[in-house]
Amino acid sequence: MTSDINTVDALQRAHLERLQDAYATILAEQGFDAVLIYSGHAKVHFADDQEASFRGYGHFVHWTGASHHPHDWLLIQPERAPHWYYYAPADFWHLPTPAPAGVLAEVMALEPLRNSGWPALALAGGGRRLAVIGELKAADCPPGTQLNPPALIAALDELRMRKDDYERHCLFVANQWALTGHEAARGAFAMGAGELDIQLAYLTATRQRESQVPYQNIIGINHHAGTLHYQHYASVAPETPKSLLVDAGHAHAGYAADITRTWASIHADPLFERLIQGVTDYQQCLIARLAPGLDFVDLHREMHRYLAELLVDTGLTSMTPEAAVESGLTRAFCPHGLGHSLGIQVHDVAGRQCDDKGTPLPPPDSDPSLRLTRTLDEGMVVTIEPGLYVIPMLLESFRQGSQRHAMDWTAIDRLQDHGGIRIEDNVIITAQGHDNLTQGAPIPDA
Repeated sequence: MTSDINTVDALQRAHLERLQDAYATILAEQGFDAVLIYSGHAKVHFADDQEASFRGYGHFVHWTGASHHPHDWLLIQPERAPHWYYYAPADFWHLPTPAPAGVLAEVMALEPLRNSGWPALALAGGGRRLAVIGELKAADCPPGTQLNPPALIAALDELRMRKDDYERHCLFVANQWALTGHEAARGAFAMGAGELDIQLAYLTATRQRESQVPYQNIIGINHHAGTLHYQHYASVAPETPKSLLVDAGHAHAGYAADITRTWASIHADPLFERLIQGVTDYQQCLIARLAPGLDFVDLHREMHRYLAELLVDTGLTSMTPEAAVESGLTRAFCPHGLGHSLGIQVHDVAGRQCDDKGTPLPPPDSDPSLRLTRTLDEGMVVTIEPGLYVIPMLLESFRQGSQRHAMDWTAIDRLQDHGGIRIEDNVIITAQGHDNLTQGAPIPDA
């Protein structure tokens, strides 16, 4: 993937041209002359004057890459340049967001807004059929506008499913930065750091603030790695660190990387190291299967077959692989889905719809947490993240049930304070098959 600035600029121009053409088609199909997109605004905590962290509306970011621009508006209408009304108040309390630059400034009409609120010029022009999308209240919308039409939103969500070359570049850059952070986290763990210091090492290596990461990093040592979305950072390292799970990403031009790695320390049970290698091996087997036309639900079920074989091969169960799947044992060891769509949002839109009309495509009853239920197509970007966790509450029914004698509880109990394992890569579907974006390479110039 080249990092030549002229090439990246050309890719971004092509991206904006693609969006302009696609929006013109979608607006015509939906019966609108234009759409006004609101970036959003930060929320104030109840009974307080402090704001929560802000992230812009995905369809606004799709055009601009500006995920931290509150109170901005983007007017899209066919055969006219996109008009970006960016919030730039005269303010000595806060530094205003800088004016858009580069390709965006060349392609779009730019207009500063001195006050938050509706841009009057965007609403001018009587008789237009204007849709407005974003986090707004219907009561506040001007007469004659339609707020968040469901059919329009579904079509725009579908547009985001397939990434172009510019988006692929952004995702690749985000992945390379994230990989740098994972190596820093691994190094800090090896030096005896606790969760908080590992988090700080990750942020330092990736040059991010906590408010800039695409999702809250998961940094779990020992049994904390068995809480799927573990949300704390212990300030003191455990006396005997055995395992580290890091699920952490990076955002570049609005696009997210989402990578997970698991490491064993010198104090880890040898079986845990064998399990890490086993999950890594079958994760790569699953990635090798990725291609247009593959049903992701089928691939998720294949993950459970691989996991069952690993449990049998390592002696954690004496069931057959088929029985381990059928009994629900593999879902007790891995209760989450194989992966999800990735893009501007970490769990990107349209993963559970099958067309631009938003037709629902729900997950199977056996796997309600599966976030991607589609048939894969060229341009889609997905995560592949199998796991294996020792979660007592999920294993308790097997410990007390008729299959209790088919389990090696001595080994399972030894692994409990190791938490769990997850290995996650980000992969784009290509015409020929796939390309793994989570591969070590020099970080391109951003």
